[in-house]
Amino acid sequence: MNREEKKTVLAAVCGAALFLLIQSLHITLKGTFERNTLSALYLVASWCTSVFGFAIFAQGWLLFSNQLSRGRLYSSALFLGVCVFDLLHTLGFVGVPFIKSIISEDRSLWLLTFSRLASSIGILAIFGKEDTPMLVSGKNSVLRKSIILVALSLVIFSAGCYFLPGIVSPAKADFAMKLLNFFVLIVFLLAIAIIVYTKRMVKSSSLLIIIRSLVFLTLGQAFYLSMGGGMNIALMLGTVSSAVAYYLLLSGVYRLTIEEPFNEKQEIEAQINYLAYHDDLTGLPNRRRLLQCVDEMIQSHRTSAIRGFSALVVLNINHFKNINDSLGHYAGDRLLQLVAQRIKEASQHGEELFSMGGDEFAFLMTDRVGLDSCLLRSRELLKLFEKPVDLESGEYHISLSLGICVYPGDGETAEQLIQNADAAVHNAKEQGVDIRRYVPLMQMKAAERLKMENDLRRALERDEFYLEYQPQVQLSTKELVGMEALLRWQHPKRGLVSPVEFIPVAEESGLIVPIGEWVLTTACRQNKEWQTAGYRPICVSVNLSMRQFLQPNLAGKIGEFLKRIGLDPCYVDLEITESMTLDKEKAFEQLKRLKELGVFISIDDFGTGYSSLHYLKNMPIDRLKIDRSFVSEVMEDSNNAAIVSTITSMAHHLKLKVTAEGVENEDQLQFLRQQRCHEAQGYFFSKPVRAQEFENIFLKSSTFGMPS
Repeated sequence: MNREEKKTVLAAVCGAALFLLIQSLHITLKGTFERNTLSALYLVASWCTSVFGFAIFAQGWLLFSNQLSRGRLYSSALFLGVCVFDLLHTLGFVGVPFIKSIISEDRSLWLLTFSRLASSIGILAIFGKEDTPMLVSGKNSVLRKSIILVALSLVIFSAGCYFLPGIVSPAKADFAMKLLNFFVLIVFLLAIAIIVYTKRMVKSSSLLIIIRSLVFLTLGQAFYLSMGGGMNIALMLGTVSSAVAYYLLLSGVYRLTIEEPFNEKQEIEAQINYLAYHDDLTGLPNRRRLLQCVDEMIQSHRTSAIRGFSALVVLNINHFKNINDSLGHYAGDRLLQLVAQRIKEASQHGEELFSMGGDEFAFLMTDRVGLDSCLLRSRELLKLFEKPVDLESGEYHISLSLGICVYPGDGETAEQLIQNADAAVHNAKEQGVDIRRYVPLMQMKAAERLKMENDLRRALERDEFYLEYQPQVQLSTKELVGMEALLRWQHPKRGLVSPVEFIPVAEESGLIVPIGEWVLTTACRQNKEWQTAGYRPICVSVNLSMRQFLQPNLAGKIGEFLKRIGLDPCYVDLEITESMTLDKEKAFEQLKRLKELGVFISIDDFGTGYSSLHYLKNMPIDRLKIDRSFVSEVMEDSNNAAIVSTITSMAHHLKLKVTAEGVENEDQLQFLRQQRCHEAQGYFFSKPVRAQEFENIFLKSSTFGMPS
């Protein structure tokens, strides 16, 4: 039990013990002094009940009127009547001259009984239900109704005092009062039981205080039941218990309806403030907080509070998209958390890590002696990831790219420093290096990249893309057996833009999906047109991007399109990369759906990615394409020759076809034929050419003059 629960239990135990003790002692007043002393104590206790009752009323109408609740409003209205009855009881019982002529001692006890009856039923009705907010506009209406009800009750009481004595005997009236007081006692006990039962799971400190007030009200009512006529110790103790109960009720209602909602509001505001300046996934300060910290750092430099250099490092996880797309978003989120944790644990004094969103982090270093110190610390951050990261699906080696921006020198404002450091890290990724320090030229490249993205968005609409086709030749028969469709972009101002430049931008921006769909549909339509023209059917190979491959309805879309144009799926070869098979379950399901269409599946650039014998053995694939980097140096590098030989031998045993890319001379061709490579493509046969040229050169003559 917590502290408030212990207090509640202790109050109940002590109250019961006090009641039993008083009943067992049978205390009687023997002299005038004792009677006068007890009367004085009773008067003080009665005034306290009236004061506390009025305070409960005032709390609802005079204080914090914009924070009303149902419990607070109705308890205030209730105790307006209760404190009026208690006050009139006190004035009549102690014999105030003017009041005594109207309210006798016996009548004042009836007022006390009615007061307790109203408080018991009211508290049960109010606190036995869940508290709800109330509109301030309804406050005056409740006040008017409560005043009318109190006035009506006093009129009824006065009428009863006038007419009933002639009808009801004193003995029957005394019995009726005891019966009514017993009923009030039962209602108080029922209120305690209902509140404890309905709120049994979670009881706030304020609710426990209200329960304690009910305990004291019950105790006071028990004393009232045991009292005789006139002033006695039971009446005085009952009034003292009621005063304590009213004070506790005043405190409990205040906490329940004002203090706790205010504290809850502060907690919500603190949580909102935390979320505004922190990343929800990693718990790190976010970009908004980074702007503040960098701005504070700049101000400190300008006021000479910090001497030397400060550096802002933006870190980017390399190939995060592949991991996120292949292993799923949960694994990607877990990777971000582990990266953040590893860097944060290695942080030193004067260093702080921030989340920039996505797969980017910012690392702020202050009070460095020079640029070399900043670079040295940056390299230490890279070394943190020499050990693999442990995800649920296994261990993965990851690497980071870093962009550094130094103050003073690389920017004058916080926004400039962050933007320049971000430009530096993107330059590092483009150049394939670990660390880059910002230079103004990078900003120009970032602007060019943004312009290229905008141009890409309009390229499809303006029909600026076109396809070139490179022949694929079967080495054993010298026949043309296929072609690979390759995307080209004829920019209206820049001319021909290399795929090396615009494909990464398209992948990063997500434009690769509509562009990839255009390539696939255009290549398949062209192949169908050639078949309709009477040329021998051959297969067209089309590369799929990671984003395309992960589309849930990819197989359905391709199947519907092929059916619409009338192209047999066996003349379509979809090329994927090894990285797309990281998540084996998703990849297997997607490949299975594609194979059910009847298309061929090839693994492009085999040997350069996450090579695994598992997918070669179990996944529904048809062909391996040996990357050009191995073929180009196969005659000069024995290691490359061994790799090509191993791949072809393995493919034969697994009953897979092998196509070599990048064949440029006859020596390479002879080597591939010796290794029993099935097919080849490259400049030795032809560079990629447009559709009309491909038709004129290759479709009308499907064999190539090659040495036997």
